[in-house]
Amino acid sequence: MRKAVIFKGKLLPLLLMLPQLVITGIFFFWPAGQAIWSSLLREDAFGLNRSFVGLENFAEVVADPTWRDAAANTALFSFSVAVLALAAALLLAVQADKAIRGSGAYKTLLIWPYAVAPAIAAVLWLFLFHPQIGLIGRALNAAQLAWDYRLNGGQAMTLVIIASAWKQVSYNFIFFLAGLQSIPRAVLEAASIDGARPMRRFWTIIFPLLSPTSFFLLTVNLVYAFFDTFGVIHALTQGGPAKATETLIYKVYVDGVENLNLGASAAQSVILMAIVIAVTAAQFRLIERKVHY
Repeated sequence: MRKAVIFKGKLLPLLLMLPQLVITGIFFFWPAGQAIWSSLLREDAFGLNRSFVGLENFAEVVADPTWRDAAANTALFSFSVAVLALAAALLLAVQADKAIRGSGAYKTLLIWPYAVAPAIAAVLWLFLFHPQIGLIGRALNAAQLAWDYRLNGGQAMTLVIIASAWKQVSYNFIFFLAGLQSIPRAVLEAASIDGARPMRRFWTIIFPLLSPTSFFLLTVNLVYAFFDTFGVIHALTQGGPAKATETLIYKVYVDGVENLNLGASAAQSVILMAIVIAVTAAQFRLIERKVHY
């Protein structure tokens, strides 16, 4: 039997937790507190004069039609990125888990894109789909298919979704592959002997056993789509054309850095943080019930 570790006093556990608590306080709670306080203020572009306005910044943000459009773009963008990245990663992980020649090199190559920064990933896709210099973009125009994501909002949104999902596929692939390798082979072999075909084995055995991994990755991918895709959008479209790809995180940047409306920008960041917390809580409340641990 294993003996449980029991601390007789409270000082040692607190000392062991202190480094992580300090890091969390400095890099999360303190910036979050500063954002909440700034959202209650109205200040000039230079930050010299401040006045307390309460919830006026929040009321102006919610009443702004451009913010509502950005919220709609964010919902479409985040859902599409999460679904596309998860589906592609699961397909690749299932194929990589098979006994094929050169599977080690195949897995390594699939992991590499995760090391690419979001802005660099956007530039790679720009070189492919730019209407003048892009390999695929020029081919589409040569085939009489009008392609110019700089002028067409639907094409721009499609491009940033693909680029953002591609960046996240490698991360999902690692977890899906680990989940597949943890499934006992005896269970799959027994189902095969009973006559279950590969597709039926996947939906009735493999996918339910991957539900904890899938739930975790769904949460991570939605948070990624809300926050970490700023670099992709900024490098590819800068929120255009005509704000067609402007998401909530990018609007925070535009209003705060470019327009110097610091109070509204802080209010938007607080609202965005509340939305992400609410979405995550809803996932744990509704989706986790169907997860089989």
